[in-house]
Amino acid sequence: MVLRGELEIQVIYVQAFIMVILVGKLMRKVFFGQLRAAEFEHLMERSWYAVTETCLAFTVFRDDFSPKFVALFTVLLFLKSFHWLAEDRVDFMERSPVISWLFHIRVLSLLTMLGALDLNFVCHAYQSTITKGASVQLVFGFEYAILLTIIINIFIKYTLHTIDLNSENPWDSKAVFLLYTELVMGESYGSYNYRLLL
Repeated sequence: MVLRGELEIQVIYVQAFIMVILVGKLMRKVFFGQLRAAEFEHLMERSWYAVTETCLAFTVFRDDFSPKFVALFTVLLFLKSFHWLAEDRVDFMERSPVISWLFHIRVLSLLTMLGALDLNFVCHAYQSTITKGASVQLVFGFEYAILLTIIINIFIKYTLHTIDLNSENPWDSKAVFLLYTELVMGESYGSYNYRLLL
């Protein structure tokens, strides 16, 4: 009887994993259409690094390991991948001569959705930490807070690129504004992007 219960739980895990893959493919199709080869390559490189880095951070709270933890970790990695894709797609704006209105709708709706989810998870982690004390939710809270700053940074870059695309003459001071954005936001992932380039 115990074996049957464990088998049912494993079937539920497999179904949940397949559901995550299907939702990911649907969201990718809706928000990005076809991924470029460079975007897919960046996604694979960043994913391996993120899994390793996050697993090391979670070793502090290894007593909290549970099915809920695995689900939250999967959602975190899932949302991180869409943050990376959004960043790559906005950076592509600078190299693309023509940007369609569909591109703008996709980017703005994706940034809005990701920002709302990040804020929701930060609030959830805060409430959980206040009521139950320090737990794995503390790490999740910081991860989502970092993702929220990434969304703000991507939105600022998107705004600057859009202004540049709509101006008649090349905007010479855009690089200065991008530099100030990087400094003010204090990108926690800047050193990671540098390591990927090496």
